[in-house]
Amino acid sequence: MDFLQGLRHGSVELRLVRARDARTLQRELMENRSWLQRWEATVPNGAVGFDMRLSIRRLLQQYRDGGGYPFVMLHDGEIAGQLNVWGVARGSLNSATIGYWVSERFAGRGITPTAVALATDACFRDYGLHRMEICIRPENEASLRVVQKLGFRYEGLRRRYIHIDGDWRDHYAFALTTEDVPEGVLARWVSGRAPQDAASIPPSDRLSI
Repeated sequence: MDFLQGLRHGSVELRLVRARDARTLQRELMENRSWLQRWEATVPNGAVGFDMRLSIRRLLQQYRDGGGYPFVMLHDGEIAGQLNVWGVARGSLNSATIGYWVSERFAGRGITPTAVALATDACFRDYGLHRMEICIRPENEASLRVVQKLGFRYEGLRRRYIHIDGDWRDHYAFALTTEDVPEGVLARWVSGRAPQDAASIPPSDRLSI
């Protein structure tokens, strides 16, 4: 399957980001500053500001180079956020990481877990990846619910792992491999077979928020 054709389940669709999405995505980010800012990646000592057109150009170049798969998430045809498969490593590793954001007005509709399931299935089934990882700040309860719903396996605490909202932040790491989901992530979740305790965090790794 070509990502350009899109991936769909019910009212949720993923498709490759386009240059003409820049204005809509920029508006969504600006209107959702209070909702998203504390989860946004930043650059140490980097300039403040964000150019969506430049970001999309870079994401599409990574796509052409085989280093990532940048999506927009759609709900009933309307852009609800972004989902990026990034850090694609081939060869003996065959893995990648998933990151995402969704506008506040679309939260709570099951869009993000559906999109994550669609993307993971496509990466396993169509793009030959073996392992997909999601790293989440301990404070981000909404994102933690996504991996809990889908049965991603908890793999450990990463101290000061990614620069988020102006500082190096701790993250919990979750992952799935192809062997975990022979029937697919989406099918397992929809059928109610996703293990609800796979993402459980042991007491030794729980941080005081």
